[in-house]
Amino acid sequence: MSVIYPETRTEDVMDILAGVTFPDPYHWLESNTTEVRAWQQAQGEIASTYVRSWPHFDALRALVARFNVPSRIVLPRHAAGWWFRIHAAAGANQGMVIVSREPVGDGRVLFDPKAEKAHAPPFVSWIAPSPDGKILALGLCTDGSEANRVHLIDVATGRVLPEPPEQMLMDNWTGGAHWLPDSSGFFFTGMTGPAIEFDQDVYLHTCGPLAKTERLAIPWKTPKDWRMVVVARDGRTAVAVERLTRPIPIAIATLDGLPLRWRPFVTTLEGTLAGHVIGDRYIAITDVDAPRGRLVAVPLDTDDANDARNWRELVPESQHTLRTLTPIGETLYLTQLADTYAAIRAVDLEGHELESVPLSGQGAIAELPFPIMNLIPQTQPDIYLFGFSSFEHSWAIYSHVPGAASGVLLQAAEARLEHIVVEDCWVSSADGTRIPYHIVRRADRAPERPQPTLIYGYGGFNVPLLPQFPGPMGAFIAAGGVFVHAHLRGGGEFGLSWWHGGRQKNKRNGFRDLYAVAEDLIQKQRTTPRLLALTGGSNGGLMAGLAIAERPELWGAVVPRVPMLDLIGACREAYGRMCVSMEYADVDNPDEVRRLAEFSPYQLIRDGQSYPAVYIDAGATDPRCPPWHARKFIARLQALGDCPAALLHVWDNVGHGWATSRDLAIEEHSEWLAFVLQQLSVEWAES
Repeated sequence: MSVIYPETRTEDVMDILAGVTFPDPYHWLESNTTEVRAWQQAQGEIASTYVRSWPHFDALRALVARFNVPSRIVLPRHAAGWWFRIHAAAGANQGMVIVSREPVGDGRVLFDPKAEKAHAPPFVSWIAPSPDGKILALGLCTDGSEANRVHLIDVATGRVLPEPPEQMLMDNWTGGAHWLPDSSGFFFTGMTGPAIEFDQDVYLHTCGPLAKTERLAIPWKTPKDWRMVVVARDGRTAVAVERLTRPIPIAIATLDGLPLRWRPFVTTLEGTLAGHVIGDRYIAITDVDAPRGRLVAVPLDTDDANDARNWRELVPESQHTLRTLTPIGETLYLTQLADTYAAIRAVDLEGHELESVPLSGQGAIAELPFPIMNLIPQTQPDIYLFGFSSFEHSWAIYSHVPGAASGVLLQAAEARLEHIVVEDCWVSSADGTRIPYHIVRRADRAPERPQPTLIYGYGGFNVPLLPQFPGPMGAFIAAGGVFVHAHLRGGGEFGLSWWHGGRQKNKRNGFRDLYAVAEDLIQKQRTTPRLLALTGGSNGGLMAGLAIAERPELWGAVVPRVPMLDLIGACREAYGRMCVSMEYADVDNPDEVRRLAEFSPYQLIRDGQSYPAVYIDAGATDPRCPPWHARKFIARLQALGDCPAALLHVWDNVGHGWATSRDLAIEEHSEWLAFVLQQLSVEWAES
């Protein structure tokens, strides 16, 4: 099908970063003018018409709906004998909040988003019950952006309480509300301006007739990063934590009265120290002198908590990668990765090994992507809750009681892929580093001949790409395609060295890892370039965009999702500059900026070059990777490139993907997957 694109003008505009100049002919597409919105709408209509003409689109959408389960699980929260959870009923557009006496099962609907706004129910970003179980704090997002406001609900009556904090929360990454032990108020992290400016402070909100919100005077060390205050499980200590990818407890305060008196704790450490106050010690996972992580205890009264010589090692580094720590009673539950697959081990407070927690197969333990997000203390006193998923099934919830021989299934998986085969593979990257990837296919798809194949990768920000259920991409497998889950350097699968091996000056290693996986599949005749597609979101969208520009001959189709594609222009916004500085380059150094431009996809599209078929989707309300990245890249590709199709769909009321409504998510995934199946000429074969 030939495509006629909207006319797109150019401007003689230059972008300057650290004194280095770059042509920016589509700079005007960064605006939100009437002209830009009309252009964007026309692009979306062309994209939808193109993919929905595929004769199997409706059948695919039904499959996507079946597999469209959450990629992340929110475990139930406990308070005063009650359990609170977010539950999405079958077919519901958004999840409701249930309160019950058990972690899962029957209960009472405490908050139903449909009652808030029937035609466009808000997204429940997070929940946090007060310790006495009388008030539930929750965050509501109304536009898909993840930005949310605090709502307070009386648990006994379901009544919405007046005078919540006025500040907007950027996301749920800092856990929402962290309650004082007497339930009189809570700490939260709120924005002081637009999300793209990324200015946040930590506040204390006091509930009751004289409700008030006060900013905390904490001497934060990093001006632009995530930060939060959590309350220790014994209710006696507040801990100020900052840094998204390598969190440290920078200050502590005893909760013996207000105002809080903060005492500096870990303030100069370059490494990670991520854990919890337990008794008179801070017990944490660290990568200091242990790239794959070890467990240490730091006395709260030590003279210098920054000095690792004052720490006591409880669990030494091993060949496995330590990921998260959850204290339950006198037991410490540790999750770890062994060649990308998860395991759970238990130790006592001195690090002595206890029983391991058997899992039902090879897969992933639920964790949030960034290390700081996994430091929210669990409130249940005597049972450990965890989510487990595999390539075969979506998240199931289990409980484990310290000392028990096995866990108990509380909630079964919602979706499954039947009759599939998972192959664990390795390939040597350009520098000889061994890169793991998994092939997931239907059992009746013989590996002896090339098959339509979709690679999915990420490789950044110390985030492991967990070997979990592929969600809507399961429809690609069920329809007869082969799915490849690639672990690229820059992620967190193998600890600090793996992350550093694919960031900053080493960033290109992650891209070379991707190409090595693709070339290995082709060399082994598992696929061909004509039958090979690629997708990734966010940092993975950057990866996909660069693969279009740098190695176009490898792919039949590429789908960057919510991508960052103009790394130079991103630095004009505070959030983008923070992300680029954190992971890609020193944006104040001209030589570094030139290196950055070498893998900035927007700058690399060349006139007359042949490119694969491309479909980009983005969210109109995304503050992390704003849709202008996708607009500018596709405009340049349409003008200069020679490719079968270069399509763009920017979705209204969609952000970075965390808060998208179920109905919209089904349409999104159906469109881009239909594009891939269409371009790879997949013979429809639904199981």
